[in-house]
Amino acid sequence: MSLTPIGEPRHKITTATLRDQKLHHEPITCLTAYDYAAARLVDEAGIDMVLVGDSLAQAMLGYENTLSVTMDEMLHHVKAVRRGVKNALLVADMPYGSYQLDSKTAVSNAARFVKEGGAEVVKIEGGEKRADLIRQIIDAEIPVAGHIGLTPQSVNVMGGYKVQGRSLGGIEQLMRDAVALDRAGVACLYLEGIPREVAAMITAEVSAPTIGIGAGPECDGQVLVFHDILNLTFGPPAKFLRRYGDAAALITNAVQAFRADVRSHQYPSDEESYHLPKETKAGLDTVLARKRTMQR
Repeated sequence: MSLTPIGEPRHKITTATLRDQKLHHEPITCLTAYDYAAARLVDEAGIDMVLVGDSLAQAMLGYENTLSVTMDEMLHHVKAVRRGVKNALLVADMPYGSYQLDSKTAVSNAARFVKEGGAEVVKIEGGEKRADLIRQIIDAEIPVAGHIGLTPQSVNVMGGYKVQGRSLGGIEQLMRDAVALDRAGVACLYLEGIPREVAAMITAEVSAPTIGIGAGPECDGQVLVFHDILNLTFGPPAKFLRRYGDAAALITNAVQAFRADVRSHQYPSDEESYHLPKETKAGLDTVLARKRTMQR
């Protein structure tokens, strides 16, 4: 299997494609997208996986963390992204509270992401304690992506956004988590906020493709937040973040230029305005001339 050059026709990415890429050591690319426009741009640029992450809570909705975003809000954005994605594999985050309470509710909510939202994979945070639930969702014919390490939905338990797996005990737990989810049948495994060396060990140990975010270059693929790489987030960047563009400056400059043009009567110009047909304008001029005559 070879990488498709950017701009050339692509084949549909599936979970089988990801495993093939891992087997052939072909890096997997993943970006978040939360709306139709971003989804189209990301998909057409050749990205393998599009993740509608619960990070939309902060990036799109202005919440303090990911815990507040609801199923309905997530579904709204998944549907929009689905309409913009053609070739990439579409992954949807299951938000906090949608799968932690009981397995019946979890399977039902996962099915909603597939049936109503058009997602092809759902993502669940947590390690070996989620293995049984993941099996139940897979039994309902729904592929699942695992997510271990720094799991933002557990921020209150973790005491903040902290790198995980720095102690020997922490490493052992991450390895148990990874193996348990791999045996449960996850389509891929997201590794967030863990030391590079640990991510390399996990990637070598499991058959599922690993997708890293703040987990070093040995992972089978990498994911970043769309808004982060374009400087569209308000806050200090994480250590692992690389800016690939400055959309914030582009947007600010465009908005300020529009404001200046309006205030200086430079927009809209005559060329940017609609005009009456010649016949209508001639008739209108006649009417106006008569009106002026009557007013004298």
